[in-house]
Amino acid sequence: MHVSWLMFAKTIAFVFSLALPMLLVRRLDQAQFGVYKQLFLVIGTSVTVLPLGFAMSAYYFLPREPDRQPETVLNILIYSIAVGSLACGAFLLWPVLLGIIFHQPGLTGYAHLIGVVILLWIVSQALEIIPIAHGEMKLASALIMGVQLTRTAIYLTAVIVFGSVKALIWAAVVQGVLQTAVLWWYLQSRFGGFWQRLDWSLMRSQLSYAVPLGLAGILYTVQTDLHSYFVSNRLGAVAYAIYGVGIVQLPLMTMLQEATNAVVISRVSALQQQNDTREIVQLMARAMRKLAAVYFPVYALLVVVAHDFIGFFFTKRYLASVPVFLINLTLLLLGILLMDPLFRTYVEQRFFLIRLRVALCALLTAGLWFGTTRFGLVGAISAVVLVGVTERTVMAIRFGRILGVTRKDLVLLKDIGKLAIAAAAAGLVAEGVRLLLRGTKPLIVLMVCGVVFSLVYLCAIWLARILTPEEKELVRRRIAVLLGQT
Repeated sequence: MHVSWLMFAKTIAFVFSLALPMLLVRRLDQAQFGVYKQLFLVIGTSVTVLPLGFAMSAYYFLPREPDRQPETVLNILIYSIAVGSLACGAFLLWPVLLGIIFHQPGLTGYAHLIGVVILLWIVSQALEIIPIAHGEMKLASALIMGVQLTRTAIYLTAVIVFGSVKALIWAAVVQGVLQTAVLWWYLQSRFGGFWQRLDWSLMRSQLSYAVPLGLAGILYTVQTDLHSYFVSNRLGAVAYAIYGVGIVQLPLMTMLQEATNAVVISRVSALQQQNDTREIVQLMARAMRKLAAVYFPVYALLVVVAHDFIGFFFTKRYLASVPVFLINLTLLLLGILLMDPLFRTYVEQRFFLIRLRVALCALLTAGLWFGTTRFGLVGAISAVVLVGVTERTVMAIRFGRILGVTRKDLVLLKDIGKLAIAAAAAGLVAEGVRLLLRGTKPLIVLMVCGVVFSLVYLCAIWLARILTPEEKELVRRRIAVLLGQT
């Protein structure tokens, strides 16, 4: 149920977020859109990397230290303000950094505003973490939807009224102020007087927990963002605009995974304390099954309608993004392998994770250098996917040994195999329909193929007896509600 609430919230958030680039590609030319993507790439990377995942310590300490919850959240706030202020100061004092990163001196004029945005967003990012760690899933879901709704509304207003990149940066400042205010309200309402409860010993404990994982997180962000910097720096803003559209579905990939991670982390942590590795294996298999039920059909459908999807949402000017889009979709399949809950619970494995990601970053850098030089945008995304496959394979083998997984446990994945077959079958039928609709407007193709795919997929998983009795009953109840029956 907890995952369902977060899944719903992130689904709504994704719908809101999809509207923004649709308008931007129509209001900005490719060079401006590329600059917008570059600036927000810097913001996103900074907000992810610089705090070292310190706010994530709430998942570990809030449930385990109930008597020191005010101290826990105060430490998160202090740390976030300190790190955000350092980042902001760097861009204020050395605005040339922005031009150097992308090999474009013209970006220097945005540096001061970018620094302010990074400060506000680092401080306020705990707004989506602490409520989940505190067990308030409904409120967390409402906050996630509210943040995305207000963000999209503010950005859309900025681009419609002013139609400039600078207006979008100012919109990000306004959003950051709003999120920070809401965060302060939440902390005050749940942990009244928390600012009076400073605990340096707890701060040290949180740092010892977060920093190694944060270093691993930096390396992971290098893996996920380095290709964007490579393309932008070497090929320019216009090429990066095309590339950015090609990887646009990434929020869709992370949507369910983030919600599942948030819930599974605390459950795995409790099971590990009880030394119940068998239940951890079964829990992870159930989580993979739920992710596969969404990721597999999304992957299959998007492969079929990729050309129409890009053409409809981002206009024909961005059809050159389709090859990048298709290769990048492979990451959806990797998304069913949840590793973050295991690394955050088995903290002794964090140093293995760091060593692995150091090696993978070196491999990715070499792959990007060669791939971008020889094959351009396709080479860059191919290097990313190959490194992603390598990482998930190594980590799955590592934790399989730690948890005592054997060949007998493959039976736990039988439904995942059935889901893959069901998605493939639905994809083949949808491809046949798409061929019949050749020459039809993209919106019609998307709607018809989507309906046909969904019907075939749902029938396939029903006939394959993938649904449990409880899930079948839930489906019956939902259908009855839709039909107005009691």
